[in-house]
Amino acid sequence: MSDGMTEEFELPQLYRHHVFACHTQRPPGHPRGSCGVAGGGPLWERLGKVIETKGLTDIGFTASGCLGFCGAGPLMVVYPDGVWYRPTTPEDIDEIVEEHLKQGRRVDRLVMVLARS
Repeated sequence: MSDGMTEEFELPQLYRHHVFACHTQRPPGHPRGSCGVAGGGPLWERLGKVIETKGLTDIGFTASGCLGFCGAGPLMVVYPDGVWYRPTTPEDIDEIVEEHLKQGRRVDRLVMVLARS
């Protein structure tokens, strides 16, 4: 439109939830740390396999770079909810999938409350 107004239209929601998991791997002893050094790799591998095995086609899963809170890792964030999790065991991953991704119930014991400085 020439008057500067935009046309209204519906955007499709591709996923019910979209998970981003940090795959940053810094050298051990790096002052910022990293989710890779904190053990994220095997957890994210499990997350991807569980999502696939359960046929959760409405869940997106993306390996991301640094999410900005390196010392708190391993970190993942679930959108559109904006919930940050710090899982440490395979069982934590299973619980997040079952409770949050399938049932829509936040897993409070694994939530990280983060603040930008």
